[in-house]
Amino acid sequence: MFNVQCKMKVRKRMLQEIRERAKGIKMIIMDVDGVLTDGCIILGSKGEELKNFYVQDGQGIALALQKGLIIALVSGRRSKVVERRAEELKIKEVYQNISKKIEVYSRLLKKYNLKDEEVAYIGDDLGDILPLKKVGLSLAPANGVEEVRGIVHYVTRASGGRGAVREAIDIILKAKKTVKVTFKGYG
Repeated sequence: MFNVQCKMKVRKRMLQEIRERAKGIKMIIMDVDGVLTDGCIILGSKGEELKNFYVQDGQGIALALQKGLIIALVSGRRSKVVERRAEELKIKEVYQNISKKIEVYSRLLKKYNLKDEEVAYIGDDLGDILPLKKVGLSLAPANGVEEVRGIVHYVTRASGGRGAVREAIDIILKAKKTVKVTFKGYG
């Protein structure tokens, strides 16, 4: 019984810390493959590339943009599908074929005059570790690699491409007390 009560207190304290960190977030940066998608890349016989995007993640991004948050995508791969999805969601900051994500992170902070603690980063793999260690709120999807899950502030219950982005955005919007939003018809 004592062990269960102790775990509940620790969890409650951790959730309060997450909420405090989330209150000051002005920008959310996220990886694409394994975060915004399920990580599967389908290549057709004619060279076309397909990816799965989860509509609730898209709706979360739309809500975050509506509430004034800046959204940025930073991917290690280049894909026309990602460009199209970003365009649909009205994401202006899209960086692809990036091997050193920390450099893009630094440029974004400078461009928007932000501090580390004003940025959240959602990543799932080794290339995301450096920015994850710098931000005010670091998150990983449930299916992120162990090395990433072990260093972030919060691991979502949902997997990448299956609601992890929406869960992360909901945490931030609720902490900022901006959950009363209107549906604008995209997602």
